[in-house]
Amino acid sequence: MRLDKKVTFEDKMKELELIVKQLENGEAALEESLTLYKSGMALVKQCQGELEKVEKEIEIIRKETSIDEA
Repeated sequence: MRLDKKVTFEDKMKELELIVKQLENGEAALEESLTLYKSGMALVKQCQGELEKVEKEIEIIRKETSIDEA
């Protein structure tokens, strides 16, 4: 991935898809597979963190914009 620009969630997902394809084809050596797996898990962790952050923001927006029924 490029270091000179902010890597988007979508970029991370594309990279993760490529890693999964490489692992699924079974042609990588054991050490390379392990490296790919570690990279993939790091991407998963980053994406999960981003999703959790967005979910929290959505919850805050919902609470701020809810109309109390009284």
